[in-house]
Amino acid sequence: MSSSIQRFDVGARMSEMAVHNGTLYLAGQVATEGAQDISGQTRQVLAAIDALLARGGSSKSRILRAQIFLADLADFAAMNEVWEAWVVPGHTPPRATVQAALARPEWKIEVVVTAAA
Repeated sequence: MSSSIQRFDVGARMSEMAVHNGTLYLAGQVATEGAQDISGQTRQVLAAIDALLARGGSSKSRILRAQIFLADLADFAAMNEVWEAWVVPGHTPPRATVQAALARPEWKIEVVVTAAA
């Protein structure tokens, strides 16, 4: 017997989030305003994550894993400054950060999160 899967913002290509057995799986989140610098884009991405987690009945203190993709590793320090101000002390999740070519040239960061409900 399988348990149900709840999907949020379902599109032709992907959903923004799926929830299954008390775990939230978020799609990669990117900035809505690509003209901003890495700090601004990181803040936008983290705000989008906060909003999705809240919709799924969770929060950033319940993140199980984060995967961060940066277009340029020179942005690593500035991204970390915003990240460290955002995460909940004592609840920092396991994380990987890699350099990657993102789908649009204006995007500087994409973050994928898995969280407990």
